[in-house]
Amino acid sequence: MKNLFKPMITLLLALTLSGVSYAAKEPAKSPIPITHPISAEESNLLLLRLDEIKAMDKGEMSSMEKKALRKEVKSIQGRLATGGVYVSVGALIIIILLLIILL
Repeated sequence: MKNLFKPMITLLLALTLSGVSYAAKEPAKSPIPITHPISAEESNLLLLRLDEIKAMDKGEMSSMEKKALRKEVKSIQGRLATGGVYVSVGALIIIILLLIILL
């Protein structure tokens, strides 16, 4: 019985701690959406559309029309938003220290 105990435990651990997964996985999506830069003409058109929406009389619209306008405004603002680079405070301190040390 003692001779079978160690191989059985080893076999049990090998089967339960297997790192191979045979399940079908979907490809990982990129956390950063890929957007194409918009031209100056297109951005001017989008800004004009935003001004038109702001100038509209929304008091007589139904709730569905208002909802559609809100979605349109959000999509236009998303298109116009320029992707910036965000740096945390800790990373900023490390960058400054590295610049001081190297220079």
